[in-house]
Amino acid sequence: MLRPATSILLAMSIALPLPLLAATPPGDPAAGAGAFRKCASCHQVGPSARAVFGPHLNGIVGRRAGATGDYAYSPALKRSGIVWDEAALARFLRDPDDMVPGTKMRFWGIRDERQIANLLAYLRQYP
Repeated sequence: MLRPATSILLAMSIALPLPLLAATPPGDPAAGAGAFRKCASCHQVGPSARAVFGPHLNGIVGRRAGATGDYAYSPALKRSGIVWDEAALARFLRDPDDMVPGTKMRFWGIRDERQIANLLAYLRQYP
C-alpha cells in the first residue's frame, strides 16, 4: 500500500509532461563549447564576459531570470519568477518562446538532448 505522500507524488508525476520528468543526461563540457557557438553571437561567458545582444551567462545556473544589471530584459522574463536550474534551462533552450511568451530571445531552440546536456556542462564551468 502506498503512503499518502507517495500517492500524491505519483499522481503529480503522471500529470507532468514527459520532458519535465526526463533528467538531463550528463554532458561533456568540451562538446558544450562547440554547442555554445550557437549562443556566442548574443551571449558571453568567462572572466571578461559582459552583456552584448543578450546577457552574459556567467553564473546562470542558480540565478534568477532577469537579474543581471547590465542587460535590459523583457518584461515577460523579469516577471517570470524563474530561477535557472538545469531543468529550467533545458526547457528554455528547447523552446524559449514557449516557456516565456514575450521573451526577447529569438532562437529556434535545440531539439537534441545530448547537445543541451553538453551546453549545460559547459555553462557550469562559469559560476
